[in-house]
Amino acid sequence: MLDAPVLVLNRSYLPIHVTSVRRAYCLLYRGIAKAVNERYQTFDFESWRGLRVRAGDDATGIVGGVIRVPRVILLGAFDWVPKRHVRFSRVNIYARDSNACQYCGQSMARSKLNLDHVVPRSQGGRSTWENVVCCCRDCNRRKGGRTPMQAGMRLIRRPTKPRWTPTMGVLGGRKGHPDWRPYLSVVDASYWNAELAEY
Repeated sequence: MLDAPVLVLNRSYLPIHVTSVRRAYCLLYRGIAKAVNERYQTFDFESWRGLRVRAGDDATGIVGGVIRVPRVILLGAFDWVPKRHVRFSRVNIYARDSNACQYCGQSMARSKLNLDHVVPRSQGGRSTWENVVCCCRDCNRRKGGRTPMQAGMRLIRRPTKPRWTPTMGVLGGRKGHPDWRPYLSVVDASYWNAELAEY
């Protein structure tokens, strides 16, 4: 339980990091952070420790009792704001296209998808947001080194650079807690992902 993930917010309530429960307790105890509950109320260490542990709450044992596990903490004096640039990366392309082939529309696991250049590189197509889409293996083979028009295929949706910011990256590969949801919708956490070269 001490290694479970905790979302860290800057003092403007923007997510900036994911840490462990162990580290979150240290930050709370030292007065650097406050715990945030599901009602957006903040608690210092002593007031958090004094909360009753309800059925279904995750908790850890401490000297003299148990303490609830914080799922979100707020840093008191940290103003850093995460980047707002949406990186051109595989995970963000998959997120933009909802893990669905942009030719046949079938949703599937990422491991069964490829990235496809709408205008093939052999015909001068570039690796940009506007020219790369998710594609299933069958459609990718069928299209080959041709444009969709040349292959007699149709794109479901024209690819564009997203204005939204994918949130899956801030999790660092971890499953997020439901208490994180209100905070993740406002951050560009995609800086965790490798950016593809646009050319």
